[in-house]
Amino acid sequence: MKLAIIDDYQSVALEMADWSTVKERCEITVFSDHLSEPEALAQRLQDFDIICVMRERTQFDRALLSQLPKLKMIASNSAANAAIDISACEEMGIHVSHTEFLLYGTTELTWGLILSAIRRLPQEINNFRAGRWQQHVGQDIHGRTLGIVGLGNFGRAVAKVGQAFGMDVVAWSQNLDPAFAAKLGVRAVSKEELFSGSDVISIHMKLSARSHHMVGAAELALMKPSAWLVNASRGPLVDEAALIAALKAEQIAGAALDTYDQEPLPVDHPFRVLESVIATPHIGFVTEDTYRLFYGQMVTRIGEWLERSQ
Repeated sequence: MKLAIIDDYQSVALEMADWSTVKERCEITVFSDHLSEPEALAQRLQDFDIICVMRERTQFDRALLSQLPKLKMIASNSAANAAIDISACEEMGIHVSHTEFLLYGTTELTWGLILSAIRRLPQEINNFRAGRWQQHVGQDIHGRTLGIVGLGNFGRAVAKVGQAFGMDVVAWSQNLDPAFAAKLGVRAVSKEELFSGSDVISIHMKLSARSHHMVGAAELALMKPSAWLVNASRGPLVDEAALIAALKAEQIAGAALDTYDQEPLPVDHPFRVLESVIATPHIGFVTEDTYRLFYGQMVTRIGEWLERSQ
């Protein structure tokens, strides 16, 4: 069988797991670049029986799947992958497997973004390398208010760190139970109170039709001029155009971002040049521990499927 590993940006997939048992049964091809044009993607993948995908970097919709006649299995990282049309796969007899996921990488990256923003770390690092000394006065987070949008697994983990820093942690989501939040030492508030009263707002929601653009111009208008918006969850949770407008108007202090509407982000995108943006290229989950888990379990899932398919 022919197996493709796609979107391996760092060219490390084969190093992160023992693929020897799979290599006995499959010819493996690794693609480190990203193709977003559907026709080119279909042409590249049309001869493969198994495709290994990294999270939601590539969209496998019905139109693409229908152009992959040899495809029998998609091995996906994480417990779910919104980029894969599961219904279409079931109709076409394509098996889809998933792996487990680690919480702490994204949590740590979220706090890296928050601290970098509040203390102006990227600017001061650049100043230091240029021979300058102490150009900014940073902010403290102790005693400030951290607003968590979505108190699920990631939101709870980020909230716990905020509490350790001495922050007042509040939370909101459409179905948040105040009693559940209280058990975590978090105060449940209205959406309006969270956006108007928080010094740092961190978003931790699953992307769905209901949560799409849940943070828009109205929510941004409520924020303090000194407040930061942090999004290491999914780009489309925030109305990108509204956020860019708010940043250009200096309506808020800034945005710390790891996820975007389009990934990879175009080279001429405003987020790449706005001074009030602290940004990373969707690396919240890009850690050695997570990659070893992803690719290690991917090898296991493929081996299990190959055994069943004999």
